[in-house]
Amino acid sequence: MMDGFGFPVGAGEFRFRAEATIVQRLLRDIEHNGSVLDLGSGVGYWAEEFAHCFSRVIAVEGSNVLYQALDERCAPIPNIRTLHGNVLTFEPDGQYSLVFLGGLLMYLNENDVIALLKKLIPCLGPDGIILCRESTVRGENVTGTGDYPVVYRSVSDYKRIFKQCGLTLKQVERNEPYVLMQMGCELIKKWKRVVPQPLQMLRVAGCLAYWSMRLGDPWIRRLPGILGIAFPHLENHFFVLGTGSGINS
Repeated sequence: MMDGFGFPVGAGEFRFRAEATIVQRLLRDIEHNGSVLDLGSGVGYWAEEFAHCFSRVIAVEGSNVLYQALDERCAPIPNIRTLHGNVLTFEPDGQYSLVFLGGLLMYLNENDVIALLKKLIPCLGPDGIILCRESTVRGENVTGTGDYPVVYRSVSDYKRIFKQCGLTLKQVERNEPYVLMQMGCELIKKWKRVVPQPLQMLRVAGCLAYWSMRLGDPWIRRLPGILGIAFPHLENHFFVLGTGSGINS
């Protein structure tokens, strides 16, 4: 998300640790002696995080490059099992306290999203949940093509899809650390559009944007709402899904 914006090296770690704090709170009521299924694990940051507080983690990644990094990261951690394979054809075995989809659904068309979620429902243990972390937009869905095929859906569209799958939305929460950093990214994008490349000084501009976001938080996140401005364009939300009662039942 933050490559090419001149942010300090620690920006990614800051965002991840802040998001991990939110996830810990969202998961406080589920069984931590059980297993986690992390689909679309990437390089394994979340798999490693879950391994600290759950008995077993199954991490599945389809990209050759990302899987190599995942396997290297998780090899020293005995309670993580890494699998290289397509998440759509992966067949879960056993039951899981948590199924984590960390930015996976936006790379799938709606039919594949529904098929995947329906396949996961029988794998949830007692009181088990599916936790989705997905980039979202406020209005109509935005579809990217070419080198980056992606579908940014609205929160209401995800709610519709979850309900169609037979899942209950237990909780939805905006990912504030993501939004804060996305504000900085979108500001730098505007900077790069209006300033000639030789004068951009991305390291300086990126550091200024990053620390302005950090030091101005939370007021800087509230400012667009106060001014009636839809900014940033791209957001991110956590969706906690289960099969019992919830906010959309």
